[in-house]
Amino acid sequence: MKNKIWQELKSLSMVELETKLQETKDVLFRLEFKHASTPLKNPLEIRTTRRLIARLNTLIKNAGIGK
Repeated sequence: MKNKIWQELKSLSMVELETKLQETKDVLFRLEFKHASTPLKNPLEIRTTRRLIARLNTLIKNAGIGK
């Protein structure tokens, strides 16, 4: 499943990657805020969101080097 997500992300353009990164950071902020006030039903969402942000940052960095 991780490979499928990675392939989808690799097919996005630089603008789409940056947009997705910003949206994901917003989601992470909301998750952490909710978790601070009341525990989440699935706290692993925070970890998966952080990892998605890391994947997006990696793709953006690698795409920047290639140009």
